Amino acid sequence: MKIGVLALQGDFLEHQKILESLSVAIKQVRLSADLNGLDGLIIPGGESTTIGKLAVDFGLMDPLRTFAQDHAVWGTCAGSILISKDARRVQPLLEIMNIKVDRNAFGRQVDSFEIDLEIPALEKVSQENPPFHAIFIRAPLIEDVGSSVKVLAKLPNGKIVAAQQEKWLATSFHPELTTDDRFHRYFLEMIR
Repeated sequence: MKIGVLALQGDFLEHQKILESLSVAIKQVRLSADLNGLDGLIIPGGESTTIGKLAVDFGLMDPLRTFAQDHAVWGTCAGSILISKDARRVQPLLEIMNIKVDRNAFGRQVDSFEIDLEIPALEKVSQENPPFHAIFIRAPLIEDVGSSVKVLAKLPNGKIVAAQQEKWLATSFHPELTTDDRFHRYFLEMIR
C-alpha cells in the first residue's frame, strides 16, 4: 500500500511520520504526477485558503478531484475544509464530500483546545477503544452532513467533528499531532 500526503503547506510531515511508523510507503504530493500509483491521499491541516491557492497554482485541483473519485481521501482540519462541498465562503474547494463546514468555528488560535472523544468507529482497529485525545487548532466544525454521510464523532454539545462518506474521511481535529495512530489505521482499513 502507498499513501500520498499533500505536501503544499501544513503538517504533512506529522502524517508521514505516523504512516512510516505503521510501515506504510508514503509519497509527498506536490504535482499531479505524484498521484500516480497511490492507494489513498491525506490532505493535512494547515491553512485551507493557502493550500487551495497553491493547489490551483500547481494545477492540482482537477487531478485531485479525479483521484478522489476512485480513491480514499482523508482531510484533517484544513483538509476537511478542502474536501467539503461548502465552506460558507469563496475559496478553492475540491467539493467531493457532502459536508458543510464552518471555518475557524471555535475562534482564534488562543481558543484552541484538546478533549477526549468517544469514537465507536475506531473499534474497527482497536478492541480496546479508549477515548481519542483530539487536538483542535483554529478548527472547522462540520455544520451539516448529507444523507450518505456517517457521523463518527461529536463534541459533548452535539457538534460534529468527524465524518465519513464512503471512501472519504473528514476530521476537524489533528490525529497526527498525537501518539495515537488509530485514525491512521482506520483510514488504511477504509482503503483495504
